[in-house]
Amino acid sequence: MRLFSYQDQSQQKRVGLLRAKDSSEFIDLAATDATLPKTLLEVISTAGAMTRIAELAKSSTASIKSVQGIKFIPLVDNPTKIICLGLNYADHAAEGGHARPEYPSFFMRGPSSMVGHLQPMIRPKVSDKFDYEAELAFVVGKRAKYLTPANALDCLAGYSVFNDGSLRDYQRKSTQWTIGKNFDATGGFGPWLVTPDELPRGADGLRIQSRLNGQIMQDANTKNFLWGIVETLVLITECMTLEPGDVVITGTPAGVGYARKPPVFMKAGDTIEIDIEGVGVLSNPIAVEAA
Repeated sequence: MRLFSYQDQSQQKRVGLLRAKDSSEFIDLAATDATLPKTLLEVISTAGAMTRIAELAKSSTASIKSVQGIKFIPLVDNPTKIICLGLNYADHAAEGGHARPEYPSFFMRGPSSMVGHLQPMIRPKVSDKFDYEAELAFVVGKRAKYLTPANALDCLAGYSVFNDGSLRDYQRKSTQWTIGKNFDATGGFGPWLVTPDELPRGADGLRIQSRLNGQIMQDANTKNFLWGIVETLVLITECMTLEPGDVVITGTPAGVGYARKPPVFMKAGDTIEIDIEGVGVLSNPIAVEAA
């Protein structure tokens, strides 16, 4: 299944179910079954909701609408945690002058840093060093602590696409990367939550690209993760409890803008796309914060 979050004409958060992988039509879940939770976070957190939605996918009486013109919002817009991995591809570590890490560089993003598919990512007025990062994200489906390699993937609700937009000058003002990763509306998230049954185990072997104004900037494969999905879940749950709706962003490959000669940064009028095989294409225009 492919679920997504959007805002209807009355500004209410809604959940849609894409009718097929490349379909332009979706099932309006709230209009089809008023007893279903209204947000994707609530869907993920409610026992039996995903099963009911799978049944509705086959319904002949479902409320069908067009994806065209809807306002996408971040897939999960208020998770308890957004956990990011830095330097999870050896080539990206090398292009930034870092040694191959022995343990993941974890950091956090806040919900206010996210925007939905097709919504503008905002370059703040205090910096022109706005960089892209193509990343696979996964969303937790049930509470988890001390996971093992055998059961780690059982906690997943699904996978999505994330653009870990970064203000490089602010990122380097400190030994901690957090400030450069948390400007308002700088991270694209979506469009779909793809359930694990539609992808290879652990989302292994998926091509991942970024394209800036149509030009390929990053081109890699998730098989090159230093820490795969299973290992990442085991490491995170050694130290913290994951809750339904928590988001984990798995790191970016080589080809980011700051490492290019000359450097390339996103500017007003650009369009940045993140394309992950089998998961989807996240597209965001770039705008500059109002003066």
